Amino acid sequence: MDKKIIYTDKAPAPIGPYSQAVLVGNTLYTSGQIALNPATMELVLDNIEAETEQVMQNLKALLEAANMTFQNVYKTTIFITNMNDFARINAVYGKYFNEETAPARETVQVAALPKFVNIEIAMMAMK
Repeated sequence: MDKKIIYTDKAPAPIGPYSQAVLVGNTLYTSGQIALNPATMELVLDNIEAETEQVMQNLKALLEAANMTFQNVYKTTIFITNMNDFARINAVYGKYFNEETAPARETVQVAALPKFVNIEIAMMAMK
């Protein structure tokens, strides 16, 4: 099975030894995305809604680089540092999916995330 590295300048450049996303056959695996603005590489931390929106825009850029959309997503993993933010995160996240065909998901509270952000999301998608 072929492995293709997906890269776009419309999502943050990797800040370590990993790829933004990898396409294996028809399956896309994204690295976890945080709220880095790809144009400035500055964090968007105004509030949890703005932070979540930036994360979702970064994921959208990776999906588009692989010729996919959020409709192709079948699994997401959300890491958050404060479960009290769940409803506010969910309100932003939910704008990107059709509720009837939304992907499987888990949301996990963690002690800390890279750069001490409040949210990180990874996705799996299939053509």
